[in-house]
Amino acid sequence: MKVDVETSTVIDRPRASVAKFAANPANAPRWYANIESVEWKTSRPLVLGSLVAFTASFLGKRISYTYEIVELVPLERLVMRTAEGPFPMESTYTWEALSPRSTRMTLRNRGNPGGFAKFAGPMMSRSIRKANEKGLASLKKILEAAR
Repeated sequence: MKVDVETSTVIDRPRASVAKFAANPANAPRWYANIESVEWKTSRPLVLGSLVAFTASFLGKRISYTYEIVELVPLERLVMRTAEGPFPMESTYTWEALSPRSTRMTLRNRGNPGGFAKFAGPMMSRSIRKANEKGLASLKKILEAAR
């Protein structure tokens, strides 16, 4: 079963502020609770083809994977993809200016689990949605407090 989860929130900060913070992989452990650590495999800054290794906790397991940046439109869209592990995943961040001071950020995670993970698709979708909602709420709190 395929997994396709989309979650969004409105953050009372300009699009540039939200996008610059969220698109920086080094900030991920600050706002996305499942991410334990991040290691750059290529040099900074983030560009098309950059490789970034993440260590995360998901469904009670510690997992490591390396995302490749496959699409990057500054301040609008970031797409990362990994083919590693039992659950190849694509994560997309988009930022939409609702006003000069308000931004809708959307997270989308898509993948096609294999092996045992193939049978856990519905549970994985719920867990991903819950983690994304928690992460976006944390991001909102951090950025709105930084005024």
